Formats: sequence, C-alpha cells, structure tokens
Amino acid sequence: MGTRAARINTHPYWPDVGCSLSIFPSREFRAIATIPADIPVARPPRPPGFSIGEFQIHAGRVTLRKTGNSAVIDRRLLVELLVWWRFQLVIRAIGLWARLTRPRAPAIWFAPERPHSRYMVQAAAILGGMRTVEQPGDADVAFAFDDATVAAPASRRGLPGLNFGCTDIGKSRVAAVFEAAFGYPLAVDPRAWVGPVVEKSEANGTHDGRVVECPMSPRAGRVYQRMVDTVRDDGFAYDLRTHVIDHLPVIVWEKRRVAERRFLPPNVAARMLEPELVFSGEELAAIGRFTRAMGADWCGLDILRDRDGRIYVVDLNKTDAGPIIALSLRAQVMGTLRMARALRAMVTERALRCNVPPLASSAQAEHVETRFQARPGAWTSSA
Repeated sequence: MGTRAARINTHPYWPDVGCSLSIFPSREFRAIATIPADIPVARPPRPPGFSIGEFQIHAGRVTLRKTGNSAVIDRRLLVELLVWWRFQLVIRAIGLWARLTRPRAPAIWFAPERPHSRYMVQAAAILGGMRTVEQPGDADVAFAFDDATVAAPASRRGLPGLNFGCTDIGKSRVAAVFEAAFGYPLAVDPRAWVGPVVEKSEANGTHDGRVVECPMSPRAGRVYQRMVDTVRDDGFAYDLRTHVIDHLPVIVWEKRRVAERRFLPPNVAARMLEPELVFSGEELAAIGRFTRAMGADWCGLDILRDRDGRIYVVDLNKTDAGPIIALSLRAQVMGTLRMARALRAMVTERALRCNVPPLASSAQAEHVETRFQARPGAWTSSA
C-alpha cells in the first residue's frame, strides 16, 4: 500500500486515522503527516461566513478567531476602524523616518505568534523603529506573544526573553497575585459575602462583567470580585488603564464610561496622565511587585480606585490592543511614542546583557548608542 504526504493544519477536529503525526514548530503551527494512500484526508468543517486575515465575518458580526471575541458591524465599528487606520498611517510614517535616521534598533522575534498591528506592542515597535523578524537566528530578543488566557510555555531559543513567564492571566490568578503584592484582597467568596459583587468570566477580554447580589452559589467558570466603587460625583465610572514596561508604569489612560455600562465599551472620554500624579510611591512599588510576580515585562493593567482610596488591579492584558479610540490622534501618537521609547530601552538592555557587561538600569540603556557588527542583530557599544 502506497503512502502520500499531506500538510494539514493542527485542529481539534483532526480524526484518529491510526498514523503518527510529527509536529514542527512554525508560526502557523502546521504538521506533516504520512497517511496511507487509501485513507481519505478528513477536513474540519468550514466556518460560516468569510474570512479576512484573523477575522471571521458572519451574520453581521466580526469575530477574532483566536479568542472568539466578536462585535456587531455597525456605524460605531466602522468609525473606530477609520480612526485606527489613521493612527496606523501616522505611526508607520514616523517609524519609517526613525528607521532611516537613527541607528538600527534591535530585532524582536515574537513566538509563538507574530502580533497584528492592532496590538500595542507591534505599534510601539513600529513607532520605535524596531525590526520584527521571522527567525530567532536573526533576532536579539524573543518576545512571548500568545493571545490566550492560559498559554503553553514557549521556547526562547536561547535568546533574552520578554513575557515568557506570563503564561496565565486568568482572573483567579490575577486576584491571587494582587492580594500577595498589595496586601489586601480583590476576590470574594460569593457564598459568604453579603451584598453586591462583580461576577465575570475567568477568561480575558470577554467584557461580560455584571453586578450580582450575594450570598449565592458560584457558577462554573466565573470569578467573584469586590465591587469597587469608581463612580464619581459627575455620575461616570473611571478606569485607569496603566501600561507597565519593565515593571515600571510609563503612562496612564484615564477612561470614563457611563456608570450603567461600566463593563462595556465604548469610552465616553479618555485622557493621558503621568503615573507619578496618579499613584503614590507605595502604589507604584506594589504595581512593580505585581507585574514581576505575574512574569509580565510588558502589559496593560486595568486598575480601579475605590472611593475609600485603595486601588485594585482587576485585569492584566499581555496582548493589549489599541489605541483608545476616545483619545485625540495627538494623544494616541504621543502615548504610543512614550511606550515605544520604554520598549526600546528594555529591549536594548536585554540585548546588551548578552553581549557586554550588564547595564545598571533600563534608563541607562535608553541613552546607549549602539551599532551592528557584521552579523545582523549583534550588538556592541559605540563610542
């Protein structure tokens, strides 16, 4: 009986045909299978609608296939898309100028996935003039990127790594690490608590939070958190989206929403704030302890400040998308530029650690001029 080689996508629908399957790492997670010639190759059912890149469009909704998150295709979504494209055109033009006029930045290899431009880490890399490469041999640093709540550990291929310790961003994990870092709890036991609490999915990015009354029996796959009162005298609820790079908050976006829709987009308004003006020194230190314990070198935190003065980290986004649509174009670009500088400083420091004596801090690394040797990606200090 003859055999034939077939290339298939790994998929949970793949049937047991009694043949061995060898998995080879690749960006698209493909497999080579040797299958007896007389056995037909089964294919998974085609999803309804049609695909555009990583999105599936069907029945008036667009769905990100990786996470299952979806949105209705309406006027608001189309306006947001136009705002995003405007932002992309501007940062790509600035990024091209940076690549042409500044020393070449280090190269980043993302694994197991390469981020789309909608993710802020890709936008910051573009704006900072950094290169993203397909092969680890061409890179100076590796960046773990997997838009999943719980991700399988990825290999750094011997490179300095970023975010490789951040494999679980489920709400239970976030709440447990928060309590250890800050010294007071976020999670509650719904069977013992009396009064309103927030019930939400364990998974990241679902935007399905709701207020429920306790005591009650917990539902499977749901977590229960303290009801943080962020509603101010103007009647709006406020959220402090805080970007943390190398365990230091670099920028805070204060987002304002209608109180009755606090768990759902869109934002009514947003503005950029300095972390030092929003958080105390003790809070900044606790945020750094939290991100270190989570293994997140790059992340966006959703932080809420209660009326009693305490802050609560309710979510960690290691694959945060953006920019925030409610911001002006100038604020979008200036905020991303600050993130790009912090990312470049962190990546430079990690790359230099493997080639020259370690630097004292990422702030020092930001001022080090660098140049490439004959091999692309190799770094040395310049005079």
